[in-house]
Amino acid sequence: MIDLDSDAMDAARLLAEHRLPGILVTGADGSPQAVLPASQVVLFIVPKYVQDDPSLAGVLDETMCGQVANRLRGKKVRDVIPERLNHIPAANADDNMVEVAALMAKYKSPLVAVRDGDTLLGVITSSRLLEVALNN
Repeated sequence: MIDLDSDAMDAARLLAEHRLPGILVTGADGSPQAVLPASQVVLFIVPKYVQDDPSLAGVLDETMCGQVANRLRGKKVRDVIPERLNHIPAANADDNMVEVAALMAKYKSPLVAVRDGDTLLGVITSSRLLEVALNN
């Protein structure tokens, strides 16, 4: 978990170092506020003109590629959260695997929060859900 006002570069490092599909983002009081998918951070660092025309990526030299991550500098986590994930997909502690998968699909989220009433128990990632599904 990471705070809305944390540095976006720190969030990117956390995602990369732990190979996470996403992070649950909390408010200052620790309450869940949003989901930050790793894919969104990748999208954020790619310049808009390259997103619009991916063939331009091939003409960028290594110096320019190294500067792409600098787009995160000075940004807060709240600056890179996609609008669609400002709602926290939350499963109940007793939900089954299909119910959790349906939430992930509905919100296109790489993770869902798990709650028992108002208590946040943790998160389930899409990779963990797949691991359980494939081993059943």
